[in-house]
Amino acid sequence: MRIATWNVNSLNARMPRVEQWLADVRPDVLCMQETKLADSGFPAMAFEAMGYESVHHGDGRWNGVAILSRIGLTDPLVGFEPGLEPDTDTRLVSATCGGVRVTSVYVPNGRSVDDPHYQYKLSWLGRLRSHLDTTCRTDGKVVVCGDFNIAPEDIDVWDPTAFIGSTHVTAPERDALAAVREWGLVDTFRQRYDGVEGLYSYWDYTAGRFHKRQGMRIDYLLASAPLAERSTVDLVDRNARKGTKPSDHAPVIAGYDVDAEDAEDAEDA
Repeated sequence: MRIATWNVNSLNARMPRVEQWLADVRPDVLCMQETKLADSGFPAMAFEAMGYESVHHGDGRWNGVAILSRIGLTDPLVGFEPGLEPDTDTRLVSATCGGVRVTSVYVPNGRSVDDPHYQYKLSWLGRLRSHLDTTCRTDGKVVVCGDFNIAPEDIDVWDPTAFIGSTHVTAPERDALAAVREWGLVDTFRQRYDGVEGLYSYWDYTAGRFHKRQGMRIDYLLASAPLAERSTVDLVDRNARKGTKPSDHAPVIAGYDVDAEDAEDAEDA
């Protein structure tokens, strides 16, 4: 199973590129963030024509998240689990795809450390951890992916000194992300490329950052142990960041040998 995550930075602006990428790469599941669409404007029929079921959660402003699946899509849930403080934005959507519980997240940016949005970001991550505690099992097949707006380590930014005092790299943000991961999630990309520098998923449009390889790794897929143990591939599709009118994020893809696991389960039964 191949699952991808991609902050498309406006699906209206990027739809032709997304359609071409889906035709070329054919992931089993694609999670999108920052669609900037209301649910009524989401092109579900266009994706259905390509073989993808979908669920979208958006209000037409700067956020909006979606899941596309060509291996089935059941039990969709928009926002946090009932019982948690509801989110005023549209930043979270979940569904079961091919037996895997997939959650697409668009974590708040934080803006600056002295902005109320920064505290909202920390609170949001706390609610994400509670959401997982309520809705998922650590021994199940779970993937939480998207734009986390946090570089987990200094190695995940092109120059740590350039970000001193800025969001995305502060200790409280990284601690909040670590608390989410402590639920039982594995960053298989960094596990696979331990210590490798220069691996990013986002490059600002300004100052030729992409061509200078001055980026950040803020988009990733976190897998529960049963899937992480079956990890087969992790990559960033830099080619999708090239060309005319790209998103400032590139798709990130992870593969899991789910079929092999299912076969072993059947033999054990």
